[in-house]
Amino acid sequence: MGLLGSHGLEFIVVLVVALLVFGPKRLPEMGSAIGKSISSFRNGMSELSKPKEEEVVTTPSATETARLELEAIERELAAKKAALAAQEAAQPEIHATPTHE
Repeated sequence: MGLLGSHGLEFIVVLVVALLVFGPKRLPEMGSAIGKSISSFRNGMSELSKPKEEEVVTTPSATETARLELEAIERELAAKKAALAAQEAAQPEIHATPTHE
């Protein structure tokens, strides 16, 4: 068994038929196109298996986003409470005095 394995003769026959059908000028182009197609197919198959891994990765970032939004809301609420307390402290207290008529 050499480089071509046990099916070496079959591989050579396929190459000769391809050479006869496509000619010596188009054979390299066809080989390149087939190689690109196989590469594209492998990339597509690997992308199909990756979404499961990406879902696990995206869940913490979604949780992180929600946590950051909650912290922003808490800061805004604290700022409004402080502004309201400052406004109440700045206003003089109005005492209701009974009027004698």
